[in-house]
Amino acid sequence: MSGESQPKADLDLLTDVIARALKAGADTADAVMFTGQSRSVAYRLGALEGVNGSDAQDLGLRVFVGKKQAIASSSDFSKDAVAALIERAVAMAKAAPDDPYAGLAEPGSLASAPFADPDICDPVAPSEEALVEIARAAEDAARAVDGVTNSEGAGAGHSAATVNLATSTGFAGTYRSSSVSASATVLAGAGDAMERDYAMSSARYLEDMEQAPAIGARAGWRAVARLGARKLASRQVPVLYDPRVGKSLLGHLAGAVNGQAIARGTSFLKDSMGERIFAEGVSVVDDPVRKRGLRSKPFDGEGLAGASLEIVKGGYLKSWVLDCAAARQLGLASNGRASRGTGGPPSPATTNLYMTPGAVSRDALIGAVDAGFLVTELIGMGVNPVTGDYSRGAAGFWIERGEIAYPVSEVTIAGNLRDMFLNLTPASDLEFRYGTNAPTVRIDGMMVAGS
Repeated sequence: MSGESQPKADLDLLTDVIARALKAGADTADAVMFTGQSRSVAYRLGALEGVNGSDAQDLGLRVFVGKKQAIASSSDFSKDAVAALIERAVAMAKAAPDDPYAGLAEPGSLASAPFADPDICDPVAPSEEALVEIARAAEDAARAVDGVTNSEGAGAGHSAATVNLATSTGFAGTYRSSSVSASATVLAGAGDAMERDYAMSSARYLEDMEQAPAIGARAGWRAVARLGARKLASRQVPVLYDPRVGKSLLGHLAGAVNGQAIARGTSFLKDSMGERIFAEGVSVVDDPVRKRGLRSKPFDGEGLAGASLEIVKGGYLKSWVLDCAAARQLGLASNGRASRGTGGPPSPATTNLYMTPGAVSRDALIGAVDAGFLVTELIGMGVNPVTGDYSRGAAGFWIERGEIAYPVSEVTIAGNLRDMFLNLTPASDLEFRYGTNAPTVRIDGMMVAGS
């Protein structure tokens, strides 16, 4: 079957599955199908270690009998398997408890063709030989850094996926996406003084990914820079987060503004809508249709079109992250943030989440610190989403008189997310390297606990 006709055939299958579910006793239904292929290579100490590949497919059916909901999934698309899937889903729905907030998206809220085109599928996939060359170049560059003594290896991979979604209320949509990535991990030093670090890059298009030698060199420099790490005496100081760990702060924010957590009352921000939760001027945006964004998509898991959403504007909380069920429970409308797989119902989730850059450079942000701690690695997950209490292991670099002084390890940083957000200053160095992105940020008044 040709590539052009395949999406139509997949949607026809979903439409048929939904029609048969309705005939079997469902009042409404939707179905989602994921198909994909991935290839990856591993390279270590100058030799190819392995080549892996996989092809996957999965179909999920969600049915409603009144306000009763059930989900069933299968990776077997044969006639008998699909028939069993439909029978199982309808039977489970009839036996399920009522859920007053369950149901498909309202027909009038569904996205309509032509859908947004976030340009997330590279039409040309790199060959296996090209992936091997990327991994080789990354590891060679990392091992060439003076002070690097061993390698845990480098890797490169490519994946492509197709998503199909159809509902009994008339929505039918499909999109393809691709991703390419490369990484390197090396060690520096010897014996008990060895240090490890890594670097990686990923993008929708190969042409947008960072060049392999730059990835490897950054991994090597990071590992060498950690040599001679010291411990710290406990004190209260400004703490700066490097972008690769600063994005975790936005992850905590995303959890706190998730519509499900708000509806359940399990978020430290549950009563904060309209209030200032960040320092004045700080904004946080979620954009599901950002061009070539790592989490971009033309419609969400319930068939709604997504648009750029300011969750925080000028420091003030402006929006929750909502799917249809959470929105109904809160008496609001979904803002197109439903995420789903095949084995469970949709749930709210961010897409391309980022903090807008500030007005000062990273160097100026560091230069204004007389004594402080720059975090480049976080360890553990000591965060209470109900109270906002925050405590995590960390490593990085001590700052003295506005300059990086020496590496630091085996410390704990602690605070409360409410206070941390209110005392946060972003730098101007925002780059879109991940699905969630933040510039370098400084948080004043955190506790650093060491020896």
